[in-house]
Amino acid sequence: GFIMTAKAFLDENPHPTREEIKEAISGNMCRCTGYIKIIDAIENVAKQLSDANGGDGTWGKK
Repeated sequence: GFIMTAKAFLDENPHPTREEIKEAISGNMCRCTGYIKIIDAIENVAKQLSDANGGDGTWGKK
């Protein structure tokens, strides 16, 4: 659920804030991490996508 949610979210919002990420994943439950590492990972992917695609955050959809 987290990966599919994150992918769909980043497709719609390639430059999210941490609060927007928290809201986007709020429908998924995780009993093991407290969400911090998941939020960090989504932030990291958003930055990598932005850097790799000239700042537009797309997933190779040019």
